[in-house]
Formats: sequence, structure tokens, C-alpha cells
Amino acid sequence: MANTTAVYARIDNGLKENAENILNQLGISPSSAIQMFYSQIVLTRGLPLNLQLPPAKPTAIDSMSRAELDAELTKGMESLSSGKTYTADEVDAELHKEFGI
Repeated sequence: MANTTAVYARIDNGLKENAENILNQLGISPSSAIQMFYSQIVLTRGLPLNLQLPPAKPTAIDSMSRAELDAELTKGMESLSSGKTYTADEVDAELHKEFGI
């Protein structure tokens, strides 16, 4: 066996359990997964992950929970109460700027 060393990291318990459950289903030990990750860092000379924000998309009402929808409606009512309103043209311009639509 090659000369080895220990790597210690503190991570959230739930994250660890979920990840190890998936690794177990794949037949890969946590140590092997970390070895693979480090090997890919060396091979790619960087993190082998696509680190970027997902493209912005407007949220569809049907994908919201009842609590999320209620929170959005409450924000809208508070905006109306405080006199903060937008014209249709302003809304269209903001949608185009933020989402390209």
C-alpha cells in the first residue's frame, strides 16, 4: 500500500449520512470517494465541479408550496399598502433584464 495520510473534515451530519448512503449504494467507501475527488483535483488542476449559479428563471406558481405562495402574496400586499407599485412597462423591463423574457 502507498504511503497514506489522514484527512479530517467537519461536515453536517445529514449531508454525511445522505452522501454515505449514496456511496454505499454505489459500492464505494467514503475513503475511496475522497481519494477519487483528490485524484480529479490533481488531474484537472482545479475543482472537478461546475461552480456556477443556475440560470435565473421565474418561479412558477404551481411549483410553490402553499407557504411560499402565501409569503409572496403577503409581500405583494405589503408593497401595495406602502404605495410601492410598478407599471406594466416597468414589470416587462424587469422581466427582460432579469430573465431575458
